[in-house]
Amino acid sequence: MVPMDKLAQITRRFEFLEAKLSTGAAPAEIAALSREYGDLKPVVTQIEAYTRALDDLAEAQAMLSDPEMRALAEDEIPALRARIPEMEQALRLALLPKDAADARPAILEIRPGTGGEEAALFAADLLRMYQRHAEAQGWTFQIIDLAESDLGGIREVTALVQGEGVFARLKYESGVHRVQRVPETEAGGRIHTSAATVAVLPEAEEVEIDIPAADIRIDTMRASGAGGQHVNTTDSAVRITHLPTGIVVTSSEKSQHQNRAIALQVLRARLYELERDRTDAARAADRKAQVGSGDRSERIRTYNFPQGRMTDHRINLTLYALAQIMAGDLNEVIDALVAHDQAARLAEMEA
Repeated sequence: MVPMDKLAQITRRFEFLEAKLSTGAAPAEIAALSREYGDLKPVVTQIEAYTRALDDLAEAQAMLSDPEMRALAEDEIPALRARIPEMEQALRLALLPKDAADARPAILEIRPGTGGEEAALFAADLLRMYQRHAEAQGWTFQIIDLAESDLGGIREVTALVQGEGVFARLKYESGVHRVQRVPETEAGGRIHTSAATVAVLPEAEEVEIDIPAADIRIDTMRASGAGGQHVNTTDSAVRITHLPTGIVVTSSEKSQHQNRAIALQVLRARLYELERDRTDAARAADRKAQVGSGDRSERIRTYNFPQGRMTDHRINLTLYALAQIMAGDLNEVIDALVAHDQAARLAEMEA
């Protein structure tokens, strides 16, 4: 059972924030107070529903001593007793610590792994899958750097995904995605196995990640690729090398000024993720207890085309709905990953 004193403390904090915001908080405080208020509001809604159900049960039990009300109470009590554990579970989930990055947009990166041209074609399939999923969710999906292979695959791609709950949902996609199918390049009809790596990073604000000019080298270059709208005919592409870490990012839109801004945006996201990994000890400790290790070198999923099957190895989930998944219908998979993550964090919190 959730301690009632903890619930009362949360409610008092919420009421304080509500009063502070309505009476005029200092401009410097408004953003932080509004974020905390927004985080607490769904929790307080669950608290109110839970305490109301407890009050209703206590009232119904008191009615048992009244002969005129006894029959009504006996009808109500079983339903109330059945509802309360469900409401308590919902409340425990609402009380789980939030990942501060969950509300952020995401930087999505896809690169082919083992498998040559077939891996590049599979990377292109994953890009289309995420584009369709973003469209279905009402998110915006902007490709900010794309290098294509000779046969229409992808050598690497970086995209910015924006919308409600983007990082909270897409963060489970980081890792190695493996495909088993007969490649278009295979004349003998043999099934090949290849892979692509997906990285999902929370977007970082400029004020959070300061990048001194002395720490970066900026080069301009002509974009290369198989042709098409993403390839430049001028030396406007930008490559930024972060000297302390060796991280290299590129952007190849039409404007050199825009490319510099985009490349810095991606670099900030990568540095922000490095900082999260390094300083958030709780998050690092939770990774193996949650959904896999979070390591992008870990194989997380297999897409088996001959059998129309997708298997997520972290939670032993197998779905025979590969066509729908590749068309962007990822919600069943992500919902299962979220539920597994929540269950693991609940178990650790309550241990």
